[in-house]
Amino acid sequence: MKQYTYLLIDFFTVIVPFIASFHPKLMFWKNFKAFFPANTLISLGYIIWDVWFTDRGVWGFNPDYLLGVYLFNLPIEEVLFFICIPYSCLFSYHCFGVWKESGLRSYKTKPVSIVLILLSVFLAAFFYDRMYPMVSFSLFAVLITYLAFVLKPKWLGQFYFTYLIMIIPFLIVNGILTGTGLDAPIVWYNSEEIIGVRIRTIPVEDVFYGMGLIGFNLFLYEGLLARKSPSAKLA
Repeated sequence: MKQYTYLLIDFFTVIVPFIASFHPKLMFWKNFKAFFPANTLISLGYIIWDVWFTDRGVWGFNPDYLLGVYLFNLPIEEVLFFICIPYSCLFSYHCFGVWKESGLRSYKTKPVSIVLILLSVFLAAFFYDRMYPMVSFSLFAVLITYLAFVLKPKWLGQFYFTYLIMIIPFLIVNGILTGTGLDAPIVWYNSEEIIGVRIRTIPVEDVFYGMGLIGFNLFLYEGLLARKSPSAKLA
């Protein structure tokens, strides 16, 4: 049973949102034609990043918690992670939009964006010699800078609100992956390639890595929605 641990984490992360996607008041399934192409493209980029970091020993995976099936030199469970986590988060984003879209999209996001950008740039520069913070904070700073000051989408406040709420289940899932409640971590990190600050067992970089993953997915997802619906507006 131990070898199914990571797979079960993926499964329980996505199963309830997937079933609820067909609820008549939510109907997230109607947006599958936007979600899956967007997610496929972003997942490919993150998988390439994952393969690179795995090969360089920045992080790795404990075979005791894996099925032993590999794709692109990654455990199949890790590949599924890039589908399951964004799906659950974008489903939640969709739900918040259904319930209170106008309120979420009227939030003043510039101060939050400036803080996120400055913090990311500082950490990327300060830890330039450590691969995980340097790459993750740099990409995150580019994403938020583009969204906040170039694209200026109306959905940015909804994105920030969604991730603020989703940070709780994210920390639970990531906590298990990094060893909370287990004999050993499923995903381990090279201490020489991370900042070293952890939220219990979770490297602090993971919080920004996760936000970037969802942000890039939303960027393409909202863009595809705008193209498919004449009434939808990206910005």
